[in-house]
Formats: sequence, structure tokens, C-alpha cells
Amino acid sequence: MKLKFRHKHFRLSLGFTLLELLVVISIIGILLAVGATAFSTAQKKARDSRRRSDMKALQNAFEQYYATNGTYSDCTTMGDSNLSGGYTSVVDPKNSGDYIYQWCTGSGTTNTYCACAKLETQTGNSSAPDCNHYSHDATNDYFCVSNLQ
Repeated sequence: MKLKFRHKHFRLSLGFTLLELLVVISIIGILLAVGATAFSTAQKKARDSRRRSDMKALQNAFEQYYATNGTYSDCTTMGDSNLSGGYTSVVDPKNSGDYIYQWCTGSGTTNTYCACAKLETQTGNSSAPDCNHYSHDATNDYFCVSNLQ
């Protein structure tokens, strides 16, 4: 049996038109761009959380050192990964470099310290890598800890 189509507008559609393919590809591209941006932001926040945690651990190590020795006199070596006392070892989560900025002042039992880490999301407690610039602005680049004694 042979079919004859006499209507001139009848067309057998076997695939997608170029326009339909372009629309679908555009939608997929937009979704991928939004997803990549959200994923990147989540990674930055996770690394900053790790930096904050490391700074608090460093502060605890300084205080443990103070409780043991009664001074912060050797705090310049506290951030060193080769610390013989085993108090701390801190490495930036984004790369293998050291991200601690430290200051030690005073002598004897009046020593103080300040340790800061540079954040990626600008949600820190200091606008400069020292303890003299504590503020709670929305654009702070550093998270700092200082002596509790």
C-alpha cells in the first residue's frame, strides 16, 4: 500500500531544529555558570572556616605554652612547622605556604602575640594583619587572635 500526501504543508519531523538546540544549550550553559559560581563561593567559605579554626588552635597552643612556661617569650617560633615543643603546625588550606602573620612584643612575662590569617571572603575581625585594627566592618581581610593573658 502506497501513501500519498497531497497537503503541501505536511512535513515529517525527524529531529530538532537548530533553534531548539541553541535554546537547550544556552539553558544548560547558564545553569553550569550559576552552579560553578556557587561551588566556588562554598569552597572559599570552607577554606576560611579552616583558617579561623587554625587560628583558634594556634591561640590555644600559645596559651598552652604560656601555661607551661609562664611567658610568651618564644612565640616567634610558635607558627613554625618544625616547632620542637609540638604545640602547633599551620599551613594554608589553599596552598602549601604559611599564612600566619605574627607579632611578638614585650619581654619576660609581659610578652604578647598577635597571629593573623588572610581570608578570601573578607569576613574577618581585622582590617590589617595585626591586632591594632580590630573592627567588625564587612570588608575585613584578616582574622586575628591575640594573647588572653
